[in-house]
Amino acid sequence: MLKSIQESPVYPIVNPRSIAFFGASNRFTSMGTNLLTSLKSIGFEGAIYPVHRTEERVLDLPAYRSVSDIPEVPDMAIIVLPTGVVSEALEECGKKGIKHAIVVSGGFNESGGDGVALEKQLVKTANRYGIRFLGPNCIGVVNPYHRFNVTFFTYDSDPGFIGIASQSGSFVTQMFDYLSRFNLGFSTGFSVGNEANIDIVDCMEYLAACPHTRVIALYIEAIRRGREFIEAARSIIPHKPIVAFYVGGSEAGKRAGLSHTGAMAGPDELYDGVFRQSGVIRAHSIEELFDFCWVLGSCNQAKGNRVIIQTHSGGPGAAAADACGRLGLQMPILSDEIQEKLGLYVPHTGTISNPVDITFSKNNLDFFANIPGVLLEEEKADILMVYFYIPWKNIRQSFKNMGIHEDQMDEQFQNFARSLGDMFGQLRANHHKPIIGYTYDTTANPIIREIQSHGIPIIPGPTRAARAIEALVRYSRYREEMA
Repeated sequence: MLKSIQESPVYPIVNPRSIAFFGASNRFTSMGTNLLTSLKSIGFEGAIYPVHRTEERVLDLPAYRSVSDIPEVPDMAIIVLPTGVVSEALEECGKKGIKHAIVVSGGFNESGGDGVALEKQLVKTANRYGIRFLGPNCIGVVNPYHRFNVTFFTYDSDPGFIGIASQSGSFVTQMFDYLSRFNLGFSTGFSVGNEANIDIVDCMEYLAACPHTRVIALYIEAIRRGREFIEAARSIIPHKPIVAFYVGGSEAGKRAGLSHTGAMAGPDELYDGVFRQSGVIRAHSIEELFDFCWVLGSCNQAKGNRVIIQTHSGGPGAAAADACGRLGLQMPILSDEIQEKLGLYVPHTGTISNPVDITFSKNNLDFFANIPGVLLEEEKADILMVYFYIPWKNIRQSFKNMGIHEDQMDEQFQNFARSLGDMFGQLRANHHKPIIGYTYDTTANPIIREIQSHGIPIIPGPTRAARAIEALVRYSRYREEMA
């Protein structure tokens, strides 16, 4: 791992104070203009210097005919130009003294033919001037903590704890809204493109040192530096989990990766071995990638694989138990002491075993405090899994039936939702055991969102939640082996 984050070659690329911007114009349909719009929308506080041969101003910013005309040496350059002139622009940056760049332009190694030679020329130019660059053929980077986003999509979510390095830009940018549904966001996101200069290993090392990153996500079509990848991952795993989604294992995946970034993929079995050897958790879908990251970045380490399920509905409880059993997670019988304590809160219509099926509580609020509090005391269990289905529209109607005026309804209900979230937040603070929820509901439910805001992951469906729990257990094992 890096001694400090400033040692990383990518640090100036995601934390710049000033930028030379090639390829933006006043034509709103152009790629460069969209990237500059994203940068302005997030509120970047540094200096931006558009370089344009004919425009006097670009998006209300003074433009410069040449990078040599810029009144300072910018920390980095962003290049969104036609393929044939990219090396020329990078050469101008080198003469100016710029040492870092993002090359968004495509048409290089991934295209074959002349593109291969153009990429070699680009690398040669960078080496001549000591420039480190991301790309080519990438979608840019995002660092919400620095108010920095040079991707095709605006970032209007809160900063988060997931750091991602992706060989597909789409799985950075198109996840902005997806993650925000779950109160999640990126700490930093890299689209690495063809990795002609800076690669996924460099990004992993940066994210390992990043104080805002709790878990590292990788989208991989091929690993170019296998030994360095394993060494980097093994040094990171004792400190932070890494989750990887690899898509090059099938023939169709290999062909897609080759045309996408020029990546030469390998068989699934090889990558399974690489991930196991390096302690990386493998995900088999994008949903799993972020489910795993959510749980690994939110929960304490699991000391074992013994799970208690708390539910107020038999079917979802049975489905969760089945999902856990299929993954090798244990479902211990509760101790006599815990069953006796539960008897104070669970009516005779409920089931005090595992799953603990409340059915109808004597007091509905017990589901959010007293009952999970007792279950977290169970010494024969390591993880609490809770089914959340909360009829919030019914609760609002009950408030109305109680005579609460419509003008006060939103405030009263939000206060109630916040109190339920606080209950689970207190449980999380008082107990070291992981708490993972699952639901068939959506995050349109404000109570679900309030509980999530206290660091409790609530995963869509029991199977996805169980797989995330198994990933948490596996990471705990890897971490102990590599400590």
